[in-house]
Amino acid sequence: MKVIVIGCTHAGTAAVSKMAQLYKDIQITVYERNDNISFLSCGIALYVEGVVKDINGLFYSSPEKLAEMGVQTKMKHDVLSVDVNSKKVQVKNMITNEVFEDSYDKLVVTSGSWPINPNFEGRELENILLCKNFDHAKEIIEKSKNAKSVAVIGAGYIGIELIEAFEKQGKKVTIIDLESRILAKYLDKEFSDIAGNEYVGKDIKIALGEKVMKFVGDGKVAKVVTDKAEHEVDLVVLCIGFRPNTDIFRNQIDMLDNGAIIVDEYMHTSNPDVLAAGDSCAVFYNPTQKHMYIPLATNAVRMGTLAAINLVSNKIKQIGTQGTSGIKIFNQHIASTGLIEAEAKKHFDNVKSVLITENFRPEFMPSYVPVKLKLVYNADNRQILGAQLSSTADYTQTINTLSICIQNKMTVDEIAFVDQFFQPHFNKPWNLINTAGLSAE
Repeated sequence: MKVIVIGCTHAGTAAVSKMAQLYKDIQITVYERNDNISFLSCGIALYVEGVVKDINGLFYSSPEKLAEMGVQTKMKHDVLSVDVNSKKVQVKNMITNEVFEDSYDKLVVTSGSWPINPNFEGRELENILLCKNFDHAKEIIEKSKNAKSVAVIGAGYIGIELIEAFEKQGKKVTIIDLESRILAKYLDKEFSDIAGNEYVGKDIKIALGEKVMKFVGDGKVAKVVTDKAEHEVDLVVLCIGFRPNTDIFRNQIDMLDNGAIIVDEYMHTSNPDVLAAGDSCAVFYNPTQKHMYIPLATNAVRMGTLAAINLVSNKIKQIGTQGTSGIKIFNQHIASTGLIEAEAKKHFDNVKSVLITENFRPEFMPSYVPVKLKLVYNADNRQILGAQLSSTADYTQTINTLSICIQNKMTVDEIAFVDQFFQPHFNKPWNLINTAGLSAE
């Protein structure tokens, strides 16, 4: 069997590694437009900050490692088009400019995503950068060496992590976002306020509710002009979001409006010989029971592995996702899963929430700190829809537990009495999850 894989970051690496392990009579060819694979872009901010000293440590595989498994990896090769009916791909060697055709029995689409890059006036100026891959990471490091003032456009996870990294490097930082709160897609106001308070007393300017209009400068960017202000900068990093790399499949396989490929629970697309995984795809989102675009590395590696397992026959179902995520902002450990309350109200008629603040272990212990936890639930059937947590203690694994609760459609009444261990070093007799469930009674 001849398999072609398009793209080789998280989902692609997971897929080809598992395929090589599972199937003996298989020919795997990977086409990757970059000159590297399996780069952990989540480590870019850590590299900028100096926590990660060697950027090469952010790679967890290589063409050489895949070759040892029998995988043929074609680097700097761009797939120009795909005909899913004839099972053929047109590929360009980006080094020689040669264009050639290849065929497959099965195609695995792990083409990933690309940063949203609006065509702002002045976008062509120097020192306006994207943040996604290895090349971007190197450029951000190099350009930031001489930058004193940095603007980050976009107050999502990547943008928030970058501004902390830049601040710790002694830069004057401005974060600009159209939303009125940072991390607005991930946190309700109670928690985004906690995150925002971490910036008090630091050289970070929060410019929220502002729409970027243009960039101004003489060759290099000098100002970001919004609908409300002008911000003087030496460097701009765009962290607005991502879109799927799926244009070559338009009108050939089913997609969401944004181009995210729709896959079934076995990672098959609407074409039986095309599978897809990772940031190029929509995922089944359990809180709403609908397909949504949630580009996370955790989703990608799971989907890629499942695409390999189900390549020949349907064996293991994808059980959906809650979009569980976490972030450390200076001293605060923050995590969330499922729907925030504001978003839940768009999908359900009767949404309620409970917010508790509880010391994470008994007060007779030498030290303890408070943990804030919010549960969002459907008041009609009592099922948990989402949860958010914040503390100076790392209690974020609680959110992983609540993710499983949402996965299994548990109610707030059930988690009030679910079995949790007690040990004074770690928690109280009534675990935080139990207490939240009891508070919803």
